[in-house]
Amino acid sequence: MRKVCARMVPKNLTTGQASRRDVCLDLLDCLEREPEFFSRVITGDESLILEYGPKTKRQRREWHTANAPRPKKARISKSKIKSMLICFFDSQGIVHKEFVPPEQTVNQTLYWEVLERLRKRVAHVRPGTACTWIWHHDNAPCHTAVSINEFLAEKSIPVVPQPPYLPDLSPCAFILFPRLKNHLNGCHFGTLDNIQKSVTDELKGIPAEAFQHCYKQWKQHLHRCVAAQGNYFEGDNLDL
Repeated sequence: MRKVCARMVPKNLTTGQASRRDVCLDLLDCLEREPEFFSRVITGDESLILEYGPKTKRQRREWHTANAPRPKKARISKSKIKSMLICFFDSQGIVHKEFVPPEQTVNQTLYWEVLERLRKRVAHVRPGTACTWIWHHDNAPCHTAVSINEFLAEKSIPVVPQPPYLPDLSPCAFILFPRLKNHLNGCHFGTLDNIQKSVTDELKGIPAEAFQHCYKQWKQHLHRCVAAQGNYFEGDNLDL
């Protein structure tokens, strides 16, 4: 027996856990019937990139002797310069990315325009799946607005269901953005242009194998969600 720290989660799950488990079971069943299903799925999300992001505790670890004092770290105020990244990828790599104009928020109007540009981009860079690709995003309000659902239905773009309050099942949340920010942490970029250039360079440098591994992990996360009965599971030891 040992003491463990609580993990911060978006919300205490009290209802609907069975439905979240059912969504995962349905996706796993689909993958069983069509092993190449994920090869047609494009997923995406948005994330804020700061002018300076401090290194994580793991990144700040240093070698010290047993009697040496622990390193100190001063509290840092949040960066005033920041850029909102919207990024979409599949198992082959980045499909489309763009930065939200300063002072503008991601609402359903902007998201509708972004999806239209994504649709045209898919036809250009993924001609083999231009008519068969499947869309996945989380349940943010701008993603689930009526106008967005109508747009996807009008363009005949099927959507992979995303269980609510489960970032553990969003590839952008558990793979892409953490990987991107880990490489950017500890750097001062100074200007908005430098932030966007550094982000673009980092995204270009991610190998195709990393995206393929991401989709394999996505399937593993579905199994873990089922084992957890629809609850949060990251960091838990579960029997699969």
